Amino acid sequence: MSNKDIQRFQEIRSHLDKLELSEDEKSNSYKHIEEWYAQDKAFGAIYQELASISPKIEALFQEMGLI
Repeated sequence: MSNKDIQRFQEIRSHLDKLELSEDEKSNSYKHIEEWYAQDKAFGAIYQELASISPKIEALFQEMGLI
């Protein structure tokens, strides 16, 4: 995940801290953010591994709009 993406996640967390939410709602929101981060990070790892196998895979991901 790029620094830009990490910065976005941190900004979202910061904004959640400022909202008038219960601690449970904040906690639940943080969990979802962490899940999204993990999924995004996993996708990046899978993509890098597949792209190293063949440049055609990178072209396919671009065609699908995934990168």
